[in-house]
Amino acid sequence: MSDTASRPVLYVIVCAAGPASHVERLVAQAQERGWDVCVIPSPNAVDFMDAAELENLTGHPVRSRHRKPGEAGSLPKAQAIIVAPATYNTLNKWALGIADNYPLGLLAELVPLGVPTVVLPFINSALAANPPLSRSISDLRAMGVRVLYGPGEFEPHPPGTGGSRLDSYPWNLALDAAEQAHRNASSMR
Repeated sequence: MSDTASRPVLYVIVCAAGPASHVERLVAQAQERGWDVCVIPSPNAVDFMDAAELENLTGHPVRSRHRKPGEAGSLPKAQAIIVAPATYNTLNKWALGIADNYPLGLLAELVPLGVPTVVLPFINSALAANPPLSRSISDLRAMGVRVLYGPGEFEPHPPGTGGSRLDSYPWNLALDAAEQAHRNASSMR
């Protein structure tokens, strides 16, 4: 049995927001804690990261689209999912059931199957003030998704200041919550 075969698998779904350029921080933290990590960016997030570096770091392809018939690159089955940074667009589309890209399609399938899922947003206060966002967060929470949004978790920043928040983006909160959700799900099996 290979080392990765004995570790639980964590899908990291990455959206097109500033912290995506530092997703290797979450990958490294998760690997240090014993996770086998697969990075799955939204199509727009691909340009925010170094896919080759992430593939080398994880040992898995960085997949942002569905595989074509016969194409290699299947990912191992996930035991937990982190969506970070989660954008306004992704949160609203996901809550409405829109699965128009590979990561949203995975979420639409895996959350109802009971795969523990944690979301760490990255949005500004102007977007956060739009009523659809609070409805979407409520809907995702009702589906069993742990959304780290509010006091002590992720709090929106003023428009135009996101760049100053990249180094303090709390990847560890998402990983802590994913590990807790995975433990809870494992104890119920």
